[in-house]
Amino acid sequence: MRYGRHLARDRRRSAHTVRAYQATAERLLAFLRGHLGGPVGEAELKALSATDLRAFLAHRRSEGLGNASAARELSAVRGFLAYVGGEGASLPRVKGPRVKKGVPRPISPDEAIALAEDVSEDAAEPWIAARDWAVLLLLYGAGLRIGEALGLTGAVLPLGEAIAVTGKRAKTRMVPLLPPVREAIEAYVRLNPWGTARDAELFRGAKGGPLAAGVVRRSVRAARVRLGLGDRTTPHALRHSFATHLLGRGADLRALQELLGHASLSSTQVYTAVDAAHLLDVYRNAHPRA
Repeated sequence: MRYGRHLARDRRRSAHTVRAYQATAERLLAFLRGHLGGPVGEAELKALSATDLRAFLAHRRSEGLGNASAARELSAVRGFLAYVGGEGASLPRVKGPRVKKGVPRPISPDEAIALAEDVSEDAAEPWIAARDWAVLLLLYGAGLRIGEALGLTGAVLPLGEAIAVTGKRAKTRMVPLLPPVREAIEAYVRLNPWGTARDAELFRGAKGGPLAAGVVRRSVRAARVRLGLGDRTTPHALRHSFATHLLGRGADLRALQELLGHASLSSTQVYTAVDAAHLLDVYRNAHPRA
């Protein structure tokens, strides 16, 4: 589908986003063939009204779509119609469902380190233990997404005070490395039996291939059960904790936006709610009249 190629090549969307947006476009076309009673081409798509889009959303809601998923579906439809209409296209105005924003749930510094230690201690071999320790410290100590950490290659070596990280939409940012994080990566590199070619993934699986995110998630899931931590203790929760703890120590919101690789400041501002929630918890637990 040309739309998928456009998303991947011109918009530099991830493979996951391309699949999701293509699937939405195909669902829309299938619905419109029945809704309009005939073939659907470029002319029909350009002539769609807000009523047509509301009918599609109602159809998707009847299939069990929740508010958040319906909002994402509408966003994908708008993107597809903008592609079909070309630059300056006028799109039907449809108000999306209201979505209640969830507040990220960070874990405490002690829990973050205990989690990383437990995952490392459960590893089958010393080099795997060093690998897992280094990966989880990158999430908690540098705020990387799991995909960003596993996307690092041997080109980041030798390590300096910061590393270049490629995030969403292929945007690159510089992320400072705290000494413990740098030391953890260097310890893994010394033990890694598969080498560190510049064009190969830095973190390897047990058989030498690229380390899969699912392996990390399963290890974290097992560790949180052993430690009695909640279900929200995931690899991504370590990134939330990085952001929340920095904000709690007085980090500037704009600087935090750069560190996290957020395209919009509104994505970073959610952590102000996290910090406020933490302060309220402290107040409730400590104040004699709370």
